[in-house]
Order: sequence, then C-alpha cells, then structure tokens
Amino acid sequence: QVQLAESGGGLVQPGGSLRLSCAASGSIFSINSRAWFRQAPGKQRELVAGITSGGKSTYADSVKGRFIISRDNAENTVYLQMNSLKPEDTAVYICYVAIGARNYWGQGTQVTVSS
Repeated sequence: QVQLAESGGGLVQPGGSLRLSCAASGSIFSINSRAWFRQAPGKQRELVAGITSGGKSTYADSVKGRFIISRDNAENTVYLQMNSLKPEDTAVYICYVAIGARNYWGQGTQVTVSS
C-alpha cells in the first residue's frame, strides 16, 4: 500500500504564493509520474501540473508561468509552488502518483485565494 500526505494549503490573498507538498510512503518501488489536480465546487477535476520520472513537466494553460512542479526523489515528495495566485485558483488540490500499474490519490488540501 502507498499513502500520500499533502500539506501546504490555506488562505492567501490574490497575488500571494503557496507551496504544496505531497509525500509518498509505503510500498514504493518505482514512481512513474506525479501530478497535481484540482477540483473547484461544481467543476470537474482538472490536471494542474505533472512531472514524469525523467523530469519532464507539463502545465495547464491557466497556470503556466505561475506554478512550478518539482520533485525530490530521495524523499518521494512532489511539490507545487504556486505564485501570483488568483481567486479562480481556489480549489481542493489533490496529489496523484503512478507507481507501476497503479494510481494513487491524496485526500486533497484546500487552497483559497481571497481578499
């Protein structure tokens, strides 16, 4: 079994920054890819950013130039640095990890951007 522990969410003013972390623990032998999704009330879950085992990253158009995904392989942790936050970034941010043929999801962490 694999467990994902997210942290770093909270309330921030527009233009502010937050850094999300997602640490994986358990039976980890090979992480194929990691990603952050988000889901706002009444909306579908969407991919925010992803990073492959080789370090190639991809971003949703809405966050390009503002968010940065990174990983620490030694600590099995993936990060999401979020800058220049906007009210429309408000959502539950959910960590995703692909290990072997299995997909794992975190519980999610709330990010609220409001003045």
